[in-house]
Amino acid sequence: MATTTVKAYGTTAATEDLKPLDIERRAVGTEDVKIDITYSGVCHSDIHTARNEWNGSTYPVVLGHEIIGRVVEVGNGVSNHKVGDLVGVGCMVDSCQTCSSCQKGLEQFCENGATFTYNSPDKHLEGKQTYGGYSTSVVVDEKFVLRIPENLDEAATAPLLCAGVTTWSPLRHWNVKKGDKVGVVGLGGLGHMGVKFANALGAHVVIITTSPEKGKDAQRLGAHEVFDFQR
Repeated sequence: MATTTVKAYGTTAATEDLKPLDIERRAVGTEDVKIDITYSGVCHSDIHTARNEWNGSTYPVVLGHEIIGRVVEVGNGVSNHKVGDLVGVGCMVDSCQTCSSCQKGLEQFCENGATFTYNSPDKHLEGKQTYGGYSTSVVVDEKFVLRIPENLDEAATAPLLCAGVTTWSPLRHWNVKKGDKVGVVGLGGLGHMGVKFANALGAHVVIITTSPEKGKDAQRLGAHEVFDFQR
């Protein structure tokens, strides 16, 4: 398959900082979307992978799975996106799409192995691995590209592709609604979104923290009570 060289930031060893790299992206296929990346959030998983703290990193690694950008090219079979659209890509870019999990929309449980946005074998480029959003552009199967409303701030939206969905998913799973009480442990990257989501759903929100100085921030974000776990 034809490829294009693009600019990226990545690391070539667990002990090295990020640095400019040239990487290869596949040509746009029938069901692919090419995205010029404008923002990519920083998830702590990026740091774990860069430092090989999970003992599974294959270098070079190009991180970033909270991707926001503009569509610049689409394949002939693409129906959900068009050039100029504001879109996002999360932590997965492919799966087998045929197993029972994929057929239920649970691609993260793909029985043949989901393809993650970075550090996964790239089934389109033999012997290569996927590279993430710390780059100028990316080519992704349209099924794993999300439409982003134009009225959202692009930089602020990027973390929704991982931290956002991680906290939104359990709230929806348990059908949190007005009158419910929700406890959120910690006001970090995920916790602050959990507070905002739970408040927006009408719940009584309690932030549980070992850093009581974060109480004012928690209340500003929508917490009704602050519980100091160390007391």
